[in-house]
Amino acid sequence: MTERLAPVLRTTDANAAAMWYSRLGFVQQWEHRFAPDLPLYVSIARGGVEIHLSEHTGDARPDTLMYLYVDDIDAAAAACGVGAVGQKDWGREFEVIDPDGNRLRIGALHR
Repeated sequence: MTERLAPVLRTTDANAAAMWYSRLGFVQQWEHRFAPDLPLYVSIARGGVEIHLSEHTGDARPDTLMYLYVDDIDAAAAACGVGAVGQKDWGREFEVIDPDGNRLRIGALHR
């Protein structure tokens, strides 16, 4: 098995968050609930990138920042409704905020 890291993001509605991330190509892998009336925990993935979305209050802090490197930054920007991608000293990037206030900075892969 290959080692990997899956960041956990706090969300108030894991299904809505998974739908929001789907525009960037993330697909729901699995979900877990200890009981029908308890918070939902969902895994989403895009290629080799996995994110866990948790409705559990103590799992993660709100307003987290993640950086996602993509092959086609213009396509990612279009999928997010971002008109212009900014140019930084280190490359092109833009930032979006998910429905729970978590920030996702998206940048072009350096080759």
